[in-house]
Amino acid sequence: MKTVIFDTNVLLDLFVFNDFRVIHLKQALLDQKIDALANPTTLEEFADVIARPLFALEPDTQKTIFQQWKSHARILEDHSLLKAPWECRDSDDQIFLDLAFTAKPCILISKDNEVLKLASKAAPAGVLITADYNAIDSDL
Repeated sequence: MKTVIFDTNVLLDLFVFNDFRVIHLKQALLDQKIDALANPTTLEEFADVIARPLFALEPDTQKTIFQQWKSHARILEDHSLLKAPWECRDSDDQIFLDLAFTAKPCILISKDNEVLKLASKAAPAGVLITADYNAIDSDL
């Protein structure tokens, strides 16, 4: 089973936008065919983002979306994370790199250019950083 970390923008595609490009990822998550990881900090960020007026989600809908993600993610405690040797220019995204470094080998699916720039540095450590929503498909 592949270990996967989804950044917040990918979670939006999965749970808010129901983007057709990620239907297979969501199904793999629901069918427990991937080991999706989160931690309290990434959960807080997701909750904060889906509460923004931009998305116009009712509080009950926000709660449902949040609970769906949380119930399918394996939660690692913040204090158990290792510090990734690669620094992201956006400090808010560093947590995803730390989570991936702790969970290696794994796949970090991100749409963030600052995270994606670190792909070649992370690869030798067993962390595949990609924007490719099909990166997990080989074992499904």
